[in-house]
Amino acid sequence: MSMRGEIISKEYQRMVWVKDETGKEFACYAKDMHDRKHLTDDVKARCLDTSLIAGDSW
Repeated sequence: MSMRGEIISKEYQRMVWVKDETGKEFACYAKDMHDRKHLTDDVKARCLDTSLIAGDSW
């Protein structure tokens, strides 16, 4: 595995996928999550909305 692949793999392992109350999925760093069952606007701001990558119908 290349150095770039190793870096990406390490970052991926530090992430969690969570859904908000509307069912929208976000990729977040686990360290930013205090309660995976309640996604606050503050936490959402530090996460990535997965629909921006995969599209709404994914």
